[in-house]
Amino acid sequence: MKRALVGLLATTLFSGCATVRTLDANMPGAPVVYAGTRLNLYVMNGGCCPKDHFGAEAPAYPGLDLPGSALLDTLLLPLSLLTAAGIGFQATGGL
Repeated sequence: MKRALVGLLATTLFSGCATVRTLDANMPGAPVVYAGTRLNLYVMNGGCCPKDHFGAEAPAYPGLDLPGSALLDTLLLPLSLLTAAGIGFQATGGL
């Protein structure tokens, strides 16, 4: 089980996470909420031209990337909802 999980994680990292790709895309009008998960599902269901719809290419293995993207999209959900609502915020660190 542990070996399978490590293999899944390595494959996901090497193929590129859909959530990270959509965050980097910054395409106006592209989905924000669960964007990586939606990109994976879009490609798995035969959708063409993911770059036109999401602003990013899909990972080489969207089925393997799906669980990791769903987890990361869930963790980023509060920020995604704020962004989708048009609420901007400035995050700064330090003292």
